Amino acid sequence: MNSTPIQEPANTPANFIDEAIRDDLNNGVFDHVQTRFPPEPNGYLHIGHAKAICINFGMAHTHNGTCHLRLDDTNPCKEEVEYVEAIKHDIQWLGFQWDDLHFASDYFDFIYYCATELIKKGKAYVCDLTAEQIREYRGTLTEPGKESPYRNRSVEENLDLFKRMTAGEFANGEKVLRAKIDMASPNLNMRDPVIYRILKQSHHRTGDTWCIYPMYDFAHPLSDACEGVTHSLCSLEFEDHRPLYDWFLRELDIKYPPRQIEFARLNLNYTLTSKRKCLALVKNGVVSGWDDPRMSTLSGMRRRGYPPAAIREFCDRIGVSKASSVVDYALLEFCVRDHLSEEAPRAMAVLRPLKVIVDNYPEGKTEVLEVENHPGHEEMGTRNVTFFRELFIDQDDFMEEPPKGYFRLAPGKEVRLKGAYFVQFASVDKDENGNITAVHVTYDPQSRGGNSPDGRKVKGTIQWVSADNCVDAEVRLYDRLFHVENPSDETGVEDFQQNVNPQSLVVLQNCKLESSLATAKVGDSFQFMRCGYFTKDPDSTDLHPVFNRTVALKDSWAKKTK
Repeated sequence: MNSTPIQEPANTPANFIDEAIRDDLNNGVFDHVQTRFPPEPNGYLHIGHAKAICINFGMAHTHNGTCHLRLDDTNPCKEEVEYVEAIKHDIQWLGFQWDDLHFASDYFDFIYYCATELIKKGKAYVCDLTAEQIREYRGTLTEPGKESPYRNRSVEENLDLFKRMTAGEFANGEKVLRAKIDMASPNLNMRDPVIYRILKQSHHRTGDTWCIYPMYDFAHPLSDACEGVTHSLCSLEFEDHRPLYDWFLRELDIKYPPRQIEFARLNLNYTLTSKRKCLALVKNGVVSGWDDPRMSTLSGMRRRGYPPAAIREFCDRIGVSKASSVVDYALLEFCVRDHLSEEAPRAMAVLRPLKVIVDNYPEGKTEVLEVENHPGHEEMGTRNVTFFRELFIDQDDFMEEPPKGYFRLAPGKEVRLKGAYFVQFASVDKDENGNITAVHVTYDPQSRGGNSPDGRKVKGTIQWVSADNCVDAEVRLYDRLFHVENPSDETGVEDFQQNVNPQSLVVLQNCKLESSLATAKVGDSFQFMRCGYFTKDPDSTDLHPVFNRTVALKDSWAKKTK
């Protein structure tokens, strides 16, 4: 079965990875293409993973190959079934389907066998140094490392000790198995890396079968080899690990070794993708969970209303390169806005309601007006809205003392109620504190549909909802979680939280929405005219709908940062 997206395929133009794969096929290095996406199930996928997903599945699709999903479950202390299921769901939501599903734990027996083979070849040894001592012995970028005093143990002693490690005779951290390579190598990854450690922790799939677990750098190339991966595509931080990747495959005589190719990871400003820091945000209650719409996780973006096609387009636009760079969040928002502009039906919503009374409209009368669902797509049809003597408009659409250039409702001004009538200001009602409680207007009966019979021009058009037939809702105005471009501060977990944008979430209660939104389903997206794009949230109930702002109609951050 070919690896094809559930929806339309990712657009994968020629790039250096594509060219390398074509060269391998043309030169007979491989006769097919097989990639894999290998996340660790220790958290939720984020926007950075989306790029890796698009590249791996996209390259397989481009070359009529296959792409596997492999969960790298070699560290049971941090991995959970919850994360496994979330990863699978996110990949499918993004628009892709793997050909086969694997876990690194599927290969534990083979990986263990390979470790014993390295010992037999004199290429691995059991070391008693502590983790701190191993770091001290490793040396620096300018100074060679120092050999472990246990490096020259005999093959027989190493096999015996490794067997006893497997049997659980030693405590966590008491011993490790290390590859014997070169303590003077200029590449620190080649200075006798640890390949197995003792970890007496139950595994989500293998239970208590194992009390030793392979390290990522050892398990990864062997898992690739087991699956027949031809091209191991990974982010640039693994470039220095490639010599080790190749060393393991070479020393273990893997017949058809995969080829590792690295690309620059996605760095997006105003976001954090560190799982450790994202987990801190969740645990400290800064956000409501991994799927909080302000998070950079795919589940958060889905809940916020980001279309998966927009995320794929974003990954397309940033391209594939070797050069590290920071992408502006505005580009992601542009892609989201671009898709929703075409796909989201329109609706009227009043987020901060102000009552309007049409004095000359007959009491008790209700009209049904037909309005279009999308101005650019007739095929989306129309919907009915009701017009009543009492309405709601947004508080921002009326000013008693407007500044110059204000074209909405004000004393002496006439405006168009979207799809309904022209109305003219008449008077206001105020409470004992001078606060406006209602605005009175008169309407022109001849302007039904928002058209003037005498050709007079009205500059202002405002949205409205009928007071007798509207939906009360909670609206959550989401914005960027951080107010600085680089929120990460490596000095500590608490420091980066000081960069949280205090306006990243504003909750509005008792908003008034047009009645057609009463039947909206969770995940449905709409353009609330002049307000932005909004999506119905899973917190919604029949009596209390909740809508999330996905993105504003225009980029407001460009002005903030100038």
